[in-house]
Formats: sequence, structure tokens, C-alpha cells
Amino acid sequence: MTKRRMVALVMALAWASVAPGVAQVTSGRLLNAGREPQSWLTFSGTYAGWRYSALDQINIRTVPQLRVEWVFQTGVPGQVESTPIVADGMIYFTAANNNVFALDARTGRQIWRYQRRLPSDLRICCGPEDRGVAVLGDKVFLGTLDAHVVALDAKTGNVIWDVEAADYSKGYSFTVPPLAVKDKIILGVAGGEYGIRGFIDAYEAETGKRAWRFYTIPGPGEPGNETWEGDSWKTGGAPAWVTGTYDPALNLTYWGIGNPGPDADGEVREGDNLYSDCIVALDVDTGKLKWYFQPTPHDTHDWDATQTPLLVDAEVGGRPRKLLLQANRNGFFFVLDRETGQFLHAKPFVHTTWAKQEEPNGRPVALPGTDPSTDGTYICPDVTGGTNWFPPSFSPQTGLVYVPARERCAIYYTSPQDFREGDIYWGSTGQAPTNDPGWGALRAIDPRTAEIKWEFKQYSPPRAGTMATAGGLVFAGNAEGYLLAFDARSGKELWHIQTGAPIVAAPATVLLNGKQHVLLAAGGSLFAFALP
Repeated sequence: MTKRRMVALVMALAWASVAPGVAQVTSGRLLNAGREPQSWLTFSGTYAGWRYSALDQINIRTVPQLRVEWVFQTGVPGQVESTPIVADGMIYFTAANNNVFALDARTGRQIWRYQRRLPSDLRICCGPEDRGVAVLGDKVFLGTLDAHVVALDAKTGNVIWDVEAADYSKGYSFTVPPLAVKDKIILGVAGGEYGIRGFIDAYEAETGKRAWRFYTIPGPGEPGNETWEGDSWKTGGAPAWVTGTYDPALNLTYWGIGNPGPDADGEVREGDNLYSDCIVALDVDTGKLKWYFQPTPHDTHDWDATQTPLLVDAEVGGRPRKLLLQANRNGFFFVLDRETGQFLHAKPFVHTTWAKQEEPNGRPVALPGTDPSTDGTYICPDVTGGTNWFPPSFSPQTGLVYVPARERCAIYYTSPQDFREGDIYWGSTGQAPTNDPGWGALRAIDPRTAEIKWEFKQYSPPRAGTMATAGGLVFAGNAEGYLLAFDARSGKELWHIQTGAPIVAAPATVLLNGKQHVLLAAGGSLFAFALP
């Protein structure tokens, strides 16, 4: 045992008598997370992906009194993108480079810390951040930047098991918070910019044994392989780097799939390139594909379809439907039947110039002259999309979806590029015009019609997620470092606070010692807000 580990263990034991109870998060608790508003048990709060809390102590009347309760500084360089998991008075969240922290939720005091020893030659396209953990039983689960899946003891942070999922030297990595379902830990791989073959894995929570793998690019002889020209499927990317959702009644988990590779050069991979840029419905027990829908066939703009799929029951077209909603990076808001994958309707929620409408089956009608070119093609939205990984929220009080929207365009270039294993495989990409910094908005969308009901404009395109509450509120962060609270029905700003750093995470809310707290990461710190 190293000196550092021994010190960490001694500290953990010393705090044991005064620390809150260690999480015992059963699969039953996860199924009923919506009935446990004092906790925040999954990345999105519940399996449906709503990021909605039934707590209403902080509401449209009291929110102006909201103040900082405590701040925990990680001391880790980089920005925290994690949503905290809160169970039985404990907070579990991550900072850059696979640092995992366990805190006493009442005070923000650190109970333990796990720090991954990472290789010096990681292949990560977009920074060393990951976005959180999952908790099941008495374990905390993490996907690592070097493509391992790790189970930690929730009490001490010690490693219980550690499984290599793929070879990091080829560009495989994990940045996604896992999804704990039944006795399984499900997560999708990142690395689409390295010509990987993407996949979604499920592991047995107790042992780390892989239960199933769904390849997001079909192999030879499998349906969909014919949508890849020649052998381009072998280097086609299609990662799944944002946490999916789950419908227990249908036993289906829904995941968005990322871009094909190379990102901008579609000539070397002619075809629709399934299942890149798709939403897929998988059987939780077997990983078998039930259905798919592709918002952007043959993507040449890096518009991953990885945005959180929201599961909502509502009336559409005069009949009740089980819906799947997604504000897609390509600029369209999609409404599907989640039992069958049937397309119902879609409308742009940001300015788009690459397609005008959707065919009856939902396939976008691309406009001519909108592919990247050697001289550059001006297209809206830009390469980061009309929105991105930062999650939306849904309020059953209003029936509205709250989406952080980005209004920004780009000039898309392409150039031939040979594939070399472990190297970036872009085929060029998009570049924002220097005279067009873009702007942002929080937009409320009615899923029954895909119409925008209200918006709150922001100076810069946002990179932070949202949260709705029974207090009639929507919380959202922005690039200028402000956490803001809005009236969920009207969009009126009711409160804001400056955190001192750009916000690139999403909030959560829990009940501690009888007081509702809002938790949010900004910069390298985790903030807790509460009423006096």
C-alpha cells in the first residue's frame, strides 16, 4: 500500500463515525427515483431523462433569497462537467483526469478521493474531462479516459474491480457517466475522431464481467453494414458518449450515437453509415437492437445524435403516445414513438441552412451545396451544433422541454486524409467565422407541436445543462459564469448569481437536513445553494 493510499484510508476511517450513511442504492430505488426527491440517483435524476425534481421549497416566490451554502474546491486543473450523484447524504462526482470525489452532502467535506493513474499518451480529442459516475448497491462506477470500467467501494473509494474495455492507444476512451440498470452497468465509448468502431457495453455490477456489447457499426453480414462503402465500416467512429435513458415497462434503453469517421470527408464512406448519428433502442437484458432512427444520414458536419433522449407520455395527433424527444445537434427537435421508433414530427429549434423539411419518415431533405468543400461551405449550425451534450430538462407541470440552444454558424472544410491507427481522423472540420461569435438562448419547446413557446437570449452560446423543479422553476448556467433561475411557464428571469467561472455542467437538487439544495459545478468547484 502506497503512503498516499494509507493516508486516504486512515482519513476515511476517521470520518466514518461522523460521516453520513454510505449509499445502498438498490435497483428498486433507481426505478423509483422520481419518488425520492431528496436524492439525485442518476445522471439525469431519473431513467426518463427529465432532470426534474418534485422539490418545491425553492420556488418562484422564494428563489430570490437563494444563497451559497458551501463550496468545495477540487484543486484539479480543468473544468468540472460532472452532475453530482447524491444518495444517503453522500455526493459522488468527478473532476478532470478521472478524479472521483465523495463528499458529505451536508457540509461539502471530502470523505475520500480516487485518482486514476492515466497513461501519458492518451488519445482524447476534446479534453480530459468526464461527466460523472453511477451508483448501484455499495459501489461507485466510472468509465475512464484509458477505456477501462472501474468499480469503487462507496465507503472508501478503493478499487473493487477494474476491467479493460478497449485499447486506449487506438483512440478508445470513456467520458460518459454510466447508466445502472437492474444488475448491469451500461456505458458507451468515446473516440469517434480516431476512426474507432464504436460500441455500447453492459457489465455485471458485482463482477465486472461483460454481459453484452452492441457495436454501433454493423459488421459484414449484419443488417446496415451495406450502408458503408467498402471497408469504411472498420474506421467509422459512431461513439456513444452521452448517457442514455431507460423505459422499464418496455425494457428498452435509448442511446444517441455519434458522428461517422472521418468527420467531414464523406466521399470515402458513401452511404447512410448506420448506426452513426442514430437514436437506438436496445433490449437491456441482451443488447439486441429493437429499432433505430437516423436524424442525419451520411453526416459530414460532425452532428452527433448523442443528445439526451427524453421519455415523455403525451397526446400527439389526438391520441396518447409514448414519446421520445430529442433536441438534436443538427438543429431539429425530433418527436418519435419510443415503442416503435416511428417518426411523428420535427421542427428546427435554431437557425438551420442545411435542410428545409423532413420527409414523412423523418429523413431530412438536405439542400444542395451544403457538404463541406475544399474552399469552405458556410452552414448553420456550426460543428458544435444547435445544442450538444449538455442536457435539457422536462417539466410535467408545464409540459415543456427546456433546451440550451446555440446560434452559431461555421465554414466547413474538407481534405483527403489517410487513416492511421491512433491518430485523429477528421478529414478536416468546421471553423467559425472570426466576425461571428454567435449567441445563445434557453428555449422552451412544446413537444406536442415542436413549437418554441418562449426564449431567454444569452450573450454567448451555452455549454451548460438545465434542470426543472416543482417550484415552477428552470435552472440554467451560461458561459459567462452565471447560474440563473427562470419562471418555467413564462421564461422570466427570477434570480442569478456569478460563480466566477464558465459553467459547463448541469445542476441537481436534493433535500438535506430539511433544506432543499441546488448543486452545480463551475470551474473546478462544486457549489451548494440553499435558502437562509
